[in-house]
Formats: sequence, C-alpha cells, structure tokens
Amino acid sequence: MANVIFTTKPAPIYDDTPEEKYHFPKRYLKAAQQAVGDWIIYYEPRRADTSDSNREGRQAYFAMARVTRIEPDRTLDNHFYAFIADYLEFATPVHFKQSEILVERGLRKPDGSTNRGAFQNSVRPITREDFETICRLGMMQAIVDANMNRTSEAPELAVAETQSAYSGPRPIVNTSRPVRDAAFSRVIRNAYDKTCAMTGLQLVNGGGRCEIEAAHIKPVEADGPDSPRNGIALSRTVHWMFDRGILSIADSGQILMAKRLVPEQVRRMINPDGMILKPSDLTQAPHPIFLRFHRETRYKGD
Repeated sequence: MANVIFTTKPAPIYDDTPEEKYHFPKRYLKAAQQAVGDWIIYYEPRRADTSDSNREGRQAYFAMARVTRIEPDRTLDNHFYAFIADYLEFATPVHFKQSEILVERGLRKPDGSTNRGAFQNSVRPITREDFETICRLGMMQAIVDANMNRTSEAPELAVAETQSAYSGPRPIVNTSRPVRDAAFSRVIRNAYDKTCAMTGLQLVNGGGRCEIEAAHIKPVEADGPDSPRNGIALSRTVHWMFDRGILSIADSGQILMAKRLVPEQVRRMINPDGMILKPSDLTQAPHPIFLRFHRETRYKGD
C-alpha cells in the first residue's frame, strides 16, 4: 500500500465523481493499485476544464480519501475506476508550492525546479511524509475550530449528523470525527457565505458566529462524503425538515416541499423564487447524484 496523488477536475461529471469513484487510463493502473486500502490526495490542476470559463484551476490539493478497490471500465477499453470511501474536503486548499517550494519532493529536480514530466502524471505516488504534510496543512484550521468548539456553547457552524448518532465508527486517518465535522462546516460556511440556501437568511452575532448549519445531502449514516457537493448551508429549522425529508431539492435547484407537512410560517420563509441559493463557485454546488439519493430515500413529498 502507498499514498498516491489523484489529479482531477472539480466539474460535476456523472461518470467521474471523485467522492465515489475516480476514472483513469491503463497507464496509471500500477500506481493506482498501490493505493488500494490506503489514502490518496486529490489535486486540482490549473487547467481544470470547469463549466465556468472564468474559473481557473486552483493548482491545489483539496481533499483526501481512501481507495477501496479498482475495477475495469466495462464500457471503455483500457480504462479503470478506483472506488472511493471516507472522502474529506480539506478545510483549506493547499497550494502546490509553499514559500515557493514544491510540496511534493518527487516533483523537484536537484536544482529545486519543477520536474514537469513527473507533474504531468495524473496518478503518482508520494511519500508518507509528504502525505502527512499536505493533510496537516489542509486540516490545520479545522483542528483549531474543533478545539474551540469543544469549549464553546454555540459552535460557529454546527453539523447535526455527527457520527455518534449512528452505529459504528467510520475509518479515518489522522482526523477525528470532530475535526472532519469542523472541516466540512468551514467549507460549507465559506461556500454559502454563512447564508441559508433555502431562506436567504444570514444571521450572524456580534462575535461572528452564524446561525446556519452544514447539512449533508446524502447523510453520514449512508456513507455520504464530507464534500461541498454533498452539503448545503441551512438554518436550523430548515435543516431539521430537510433531514426528515419534509424538504428536498430538484436537480435544477428547485426547492421541493411535502406541503402537507410544511407549516405556513416556514413556507413564507422559503426563497420567493422557490430556488436554492448556490455557491459563487458552481463547482461546489450540490451534485445531482447526492440530490437524487435524498429525493429517493428521504423525501416525503408527492
């Protein structure tokens, strides 16, 4: 087993959803097989080919995940899927250079310049030390948040679906569930600017703490990933209703209501156009795969 970098674009493509599976050609099979049973880090290149033509790739490591198995793509010769578990978006993306020094030592030439040939490998092994360095940089703020929340009566952004509510621990690496929750909360808070996506409410106290919560669309109990595309910022009442399937979301972003269960007071709070507010970075908007799961397994509407 070994730690490996998987290079990916963040655009929401059905056939290649990094939270669940990673698609790659045969030339990377040997490197990818080393990661089975171990942890990988996702890297977003400059040319991310996103649907937003104004958005340039971040050139940053942005998530970690565990590879469970590799299977051939039965519809495309010489291509494979790496299946993913325990996906976790970093609280802070890690730029590939820190103080002008490449984080991955395997990409450095003896003179310190970039080995462009190695950099172009979309799947490449990294040392355990480099893996730990990237994870530490990416999760540093989440660790701070988690430690602060242990002594705080009102966490800055709560996560209702904590693992303690469900049976069995989730496999993790150097991140406890509170740290994972803190990272997920920070990513969702930043993506939605501390604003409820269904009501437009942005309630922040004098100390900078906001009222919204980070909701998983596909919940933790169903192995929902800690990804912004599987999350949405909701006020506490709306979050409670969303978790219980009283509210849901269409692929278009339309807010769906089980009307017989939604009080008139709540209906008046919902965005007048009936649509959710989406992040300014559309690559962080809810992914149809997770929205469909919520509608098919949670939604109580007609």
